[in-house]
Amino acid sequence: MRSDDRKRAIGKVMSVAADRFVVEMHAGTDNFTFVGFDDVHYVARLGSFLMVPAQSEYVVVEVVGLRERDTGRPVEGPNFDRADSPKFLDVVPVGMLPAGGGTFRFGVSVFPSLYADALYALDYELDRIFETHSPLEPSKGLNGAACTPADANRYRVLSIGKSVIFEDYEVKVRIDEFFGGHVAILGNTGSGKSCTVASVLQSLFEKPDEHHARGATFVVFDVNGEYRPALEPLARAGRIGVERVVLDGTKAGFRLPHWFLEMAEWELLLQASEKTQLPVLRTALGLTSLLRDYSPAALEIKEHFIATCIVECFRGADGDSPVAKFQRVVSLLQKYPTANLNMALLNRFSPNFQYGNFAGPNSQEDFLAQVRVRVREDIHLPSYDQTPFAFDDLEECVDFAILYEEAHGNRQIRDYCSSMVTRLKSLKDRDEYAFLRHTEAEVATASSAIQFLFQLLGLKSEGARVIKRNQIIILDMNDVEDEVVELVSSVTARMFFKLLRRADPRNRFPIHLLLEEAHRYIGAAPSRYAVDATKGFERIAKEGRKYGMFILLASQRPSELSKTVLSQCSNFVVHRIQNPDDLSQIRQMTPFISDAVLKRLPSLPKQHALVFGTSVNLPTTFKVRESRPRPHSDDTKIVDLWFHEEGRPTGTGLSLGIADGDDEDPDQAIA
Repeated sequence: MRSDDRKRAIGKVMSVAADRFVVEMHAGTDNFTFVGFDDVHYVARLGSFLMVPAQSEYVVVEVVGLRERDTGRPVEGPNFDRADSPKFLDVVPVGMLPAGGGTFRFGVSVFPSLYADALYALDYELDRIFETHSPLEPSKGLNGAACTPADANRYRVLSIGKSVIFEDYEVKVRIDEFFGGHVAILGNTGSGKSCTVASVLQSLFEKPDEHHARGATFVVFDVNGEYRPALEPLARAGRIGVERVVLDGTKAGFRLPHWFLEMAEWELLLQASEKTQLPVLRTALGLTSLLRDYSPAALEIKEHFIATCIVECFRGADGDSPVAKFQRVVSLLQKYPTANLNMALLNRFSPNFQYGNFAGPNSQEDFLAQVRVRVREDIHLPSYDQTPFAFDDLEECVDFAILYEEAHGNRQIRDYCSSMVTRLKSLKDRDEYAFLRHTEAEVATASSAIQFLFQLLGLKSEGARVIKRNQIIILDMNDVEDEVVELVSSVTARMFFKLLRRADPRNRFPIHLLLEEAHRYIGAAPSRYAVDATKGFERIAKEGRKYGMFILLASQRPSELSKTVLSQCSNFVVHRIQNPDDLSQIRQMTPFISDAVLKRLPSLPKQHALVFGTSVNLPTTFKVRESRPRPHSDDTKIVDLWFHEEGRPTGTGLSLGIADGDDEDPDQAIA
C-alpha cells in the first residue's frame, strides 16, 4: 500500500467472493460520505468506483448496493437517527489497475484479503481506468512524415460532459475508438439526443487553432432541419468549413442527377417485376447510353435496334392506328439517326410521312427491304452504364424497349409493363421529384460523379493535391417526405461508399454519416416505399470501417432500427428510454452491459446519458456538455403559447408558407 492510501481508506473488506465483495465503512461515516485529505467524497453513489489494494495492484470495484446492518436497537422517541449504525457497500470487481503505473485491464486475477482497506478513487486513477490520462500527444504525419510545426500536439480524448457520480470529473471518450467505429445515440423524444450530437461536434471543432480537426468530414442527414444554428457557427475561415444544402424537392435546392442511380435503384424506384418488367427496364436504360455514343460498334447496334423496331411497327400486331405506328417510326429515326437509317431514307419512299402514307404501292415493301438489311442476329444491346441522359428520354426508351420485345415474339409485353410505365409517368410529373429530373440542357453541362461528390464533400482539386474546404456538410431534408429521404440518403451514402472503396490508398479519407431520426430510413421492417435504404446502410455498417466510412445514428426507437446496423455499433450514448421493447433491444444488442446499468435508463434526467463501448473502459453516467448554440429541437412552450395577455399578437413572426395571392381565410390567419 502506498503512503497516502491510508488517508483515503473509507472502510474494510468484510467478505470476498468471486463476483461480489462487501465493504464495511468506518464508524462515524455520515450518510455514506467521507471527508478525505483532498475533498469530500460521496462514495456510496451507485456506479462509483473504489480501489482495493491487492499486492502491487488495485482491484477496481463498482458500488452496486448500499445498506446498513440492523442493530436490533429500538427507536426511542420521535427522532430517527442511525448515524452511528454500521454501513455496508456491496461492490463487484471489474478489473485491475497497477499501483505503480500501467494500463487498466478487465477481469480480476488477484483477490484482496479480508480486512483489506477500501479506498476512494482519485481523479488521476479514474483517468487511468478510462485511459484518458494523456489528453494530448505529439502530432504525427502519415507514414512518418514530419509535422509543421515540429512540436505540434493533437488531442487523443474528447470531453463530452461531467460525471454525475464523481464530483466535477469530466467524462472523456478516446477519439480513435469513438470515431473509429459506428456510434448509436439513443433516447426518448425530448431526452436530449440532438443536443448531444451538436455538443459532441462543437467540442470537437471548437478546439484551439493548433488542434482543428481539418481532416474530418461529417455529412449530416438532417431530416428535421434543426442543426443549422448549432453547427454553422463552427465555421472558421481557412480552418473549418460548414456548408448547408437544402433538399426541398424543387430544382432550386439540392439536385441529384437521375443517371447516378444504379440499376438496382431504378428497379426499386419503378417497382419493376423480375420476370417481365425488369428485362424491359434494363433494355430501356441501356438504350439511353446509345444517345451520345458515336463509335462504329455503337452505330451498328443502333441500326440493328432501329431496323428491328421499324419492322415490328409495320407488322400491325397491336391495336395502334397506322398513323400512330408511322409516328413511332419517325420518332425512332429522329432519335437514333445513322448514316444508313435516317429521315432522308424515309422521305425517299414517303414524302408525306406526316400522314402515314407511302409514295407508291410497293414503297413500303421497298423501304422495309432497305431496313431489314440492317437486322443482325449476333447483336447484343448495351447495358446501363450511367451515361448522362435527359429524364424525358427514359419514357421513350421504355416504349422502344417494349417494341423491341414485341419484335421478338412477346406480344403481351406492353400489357405486362403498363404498371411500370404508369409509375414512370408519375415520377415524371410529381413535383417532389423535380430535384431528380434533369433536362437535355442540364445533361450537356453535367458534372461527373467524382465532380459531384467532390463538390458535395467540400473538396477542391489543385493540381495533384486535394484541398478540403468543408468539414461539416448539412443536408437539410426537412421539406421532403420520407419517400424522398430514403432515396436521397440511400443513393448518396452508396456513392460515398463507392468512392472510398476505390480510393488508393484506401482508408485515408474518413467520412462520418450522421443519421438523424435513423429509424425513419434504416428500419427493422422492410420499407413501405420503393427504395429501401436499409440494405445499403447495413452494408456500410458491416464493411465501412475498413474503408473509412462510419455511421453515427440518432434514434428514439431502437426497436424499430435495423438489428444489423445496431449490432455493428461499437459505442453507445443512451439517454432516457422507457419503452420496454426499446430497452429489450438495447439489452440484446449489448450483452456485455449488466442489468444494473440498464436499469438506470428509464430514470435518467433530461440532458443526462449513459456512455459505454470501446471508447470508454467502463459504463459511465454523465451530464452532457451544454450545446451552445442549441439545435432547433426545443420543446413547445404550451402554457406560454396558450395563455397570454389580451392584445398580444399570437405567433408573432410566424410564417406558415402562405404565399402572396394565396387564398386565405382572414378569420384563420395568424397575426
